[in-house]
Amino acid sequence: MFGMGFMEILFIAIVAILFLGPDKLPGAMVDIAKFIKNMKNAIGDAKKTLNEEVNIEELKQEALGYKAKLDEANQELQGFKNLNPMNDIKESMNLGSVKDRFENITQTDTAMPETTTTQVEPKQDKEVTFKKKTVKQDESIEK
Repeated sequence: MFGMGFMEILFIAIVAILFLGPDKLPGAMVDIAKFIKNMKNAIGDAKKTLNEEVNIEELKQEALGYKAKLDEANQELQGFKNLNPMNDIKESMNLGSVKDRFENITQTDTAMPETTTTQVEPKQDKEVTFKKKTVKQDESIEK
């Protein structure tokens, strides 16, 4: 009781008998029992009022629901942890080395349709001459 052993309770009882005497001790024990009972009732009422005001049980259930949802989302995200989109793109393209890619580009494939090309006309040799413009100066500026 209250973390006390039998010896501590016996010691307290002996001290109480010495200070209170045998005639006042039974009344004191009844008063102490009433005080403890009233304290237990007051603490119980306080807990009940606090639980009603704060709704601890409902909050606990709501928190546990959120925790369950968070755990589910966490499990879903574990699959995306090592996701690298560039690896997926490289694997789907299967590019290989630079030399292989160059050879693939330069080789003509017969299965591919012919593309139309436009002929580039050769440069024509024309003489281009520039004329020099002469500017007449006003006589008023020279003076």
